[in-house]
Parts: sequence; structure tokens; C-alpha cells
Amino acid sequence: MKSQITTALEAFTDDEDINTLQHKFIVFRLGREEFALEAQYVNEIVGMQHITVVPNVQSYIKGVINLRGRIIPVLDVRLRFGLEECTYNDRTCIIITQHDAFGATGLIVDAVVEVVDIDGSDISDPPKTNKGNQSRFLQGMAKYRDIVRMIVNTATILADDEVGAVSE
Repeated sequence: MKSQITTALEAFTDDEDINTLQHKFIVFRLGREEFALEAQYVNEIVGMQHITVVPNVQSYIKGVINLRGRIIPVLDVRLRFGLEECTYNDRTCIIITQHDAFGATGLIVDAVVEVVDIDGSDISDPPKTNKGNQSRFLQGMAKYRDIVRMIVNTATILADDEVGAVSE
């Protein structure tokens, strides 16, 4: 399945196709919940590999990987969201993101499900918390094939001084 998703992403590498990526999302699973990440921020999806632990960082920062000569910080999205840690298995993978403000970062997820088109009209604001704020990790909620998927705000997941320090 990972190779099918990577192939789908590779189909959109030309500059003229960058507008097409605006409605493409990578759907991943954490437990029983499905989340969506804007495909424009995804470079590739790789299987789990050796992670070099970096001492004295937040628990959700698992360390760094060496991906074809590039040192990339890796964080566990479950832990970043405050969810319970789980054992990695053969479905666990790392989504390699590239964001202008944060560079390359790996996001460990339970499984990648599919690449989907979600129209902007199908996306609504995330729910407000009891303090009146929206969830800082969500940029919206999307209904797709009668399933509600939470759209992740890539910038807020990556916005941590420690993630940047690890990549340096």
C-alpha cells in the first residue's frame, strides 16, 4: 500500500501540477481515528527504520533518521497529540514532510490509508474546546465518503523549538 501512495504522490511532481495538490490529502490512522495531511507538504512515505535517539528532548521527538544521507528529525504523532504510546508494527510508517518554515521532518503514524481529493467546500472549522479555542493541531474537519476526517495543521505539529534544534 505504501508504494501505491508514494506512486500517487510522484504523479504530482511537476510545477504545473502544484495547484492539483491543493485538494490532495494523505489520510493516515492513529488508533481508530483517521486524519488527513495536505499532500503539498509530503515528500514521501517510508517504512519504519532505525531511529537514533537524541537525549533530553520532548518524549514525542523520537530522534533522527538518516534518509539517503539526510539527517531528519522524527516525531511520533500519537505522542504529539497526547495519545497513548503503542508498539510499532509492519503498518507503522514515517511520513516525510517538507515545510518552508521547518524543513524536512518525519511523522510516525500507525498506518497510511490513502490519498484523497477533498474539496474546500467539504471542510469546516475544527470544533472549539471548552476554553473557546480551536484545537491547535487541527485546521479543519472534512466529510469524505460519509467519514469525518480531521485535517492536521502541519505547521502547529512541527512548531516546536526542540524539533528545529534536533534537525540542526
